[in-house]
Amino acid sequence: MYTLQDDRLPPIPESEWTPEQRQLAQPIIDGPRGALISPFVPLLRSPELMDHAQRMGEYLRFRSRIGLRLSELAICITARQWSQQVEWAIHAPIAEREGIAPAALADIAQGRTPTALQPDEAVLYAFCTELHRNHGVSDATWAQAIALWGEAGAIDLIGVNGYYTFLSMVMNSARTTVPHSSASPLPPLAG
Repeated sequence: MYTLQDDRLPPIPESEWTPEQRQLAQPIIDGPRGALISPFVPLLRSPELMDHAQRMGEYLRFRSRIGLRLSELAICITARQWSQQVEWAIHAPIAEREGIAPAALADIAQGRTPTALQPDEAVLYAFCTELHRNHGVSDATWAQAIALWGEAGAIDLIGVNGYYTFLSMVMNSARTTVPHSSASPLPPLAG
């Protein structure tokens, strides 16, 4: 695991943006995010990749078939898997606001299986955890996910995990500055 150090890819002043950066950043600024937020700061160096990523992320975060509460839980699980402080700082408070129990988020932060989950959240936790740790999902967990969300929802859930893994890789490598948050930072995991 890396240690937090200086941001390798800090914000580029708007006055220095290329025409392509300006053109492709504007939909992010004008969209539901309202600004060029943390993950898109390093991605601005590759504007076309940033553009494709932001469109996928906008769908997965705001319109996926699993809904906002469960998307936020999946994002928090992924942030813990990658020890991604920015995603945790942004999404743990949103997950709590959307109805994820604070005790469940505290367990996830500590790397423990949460006990304070609603039934659909427990299925989602199993699905995400298996996907990250085993690089696949068991038949039993898959069947539960299909019963809850259908095939399209299961694909969206895989997409949330994959997309936030990508963002975690980008921000961990770039050492993106962690924004102020009401969430405590993720502690290091033992082992």
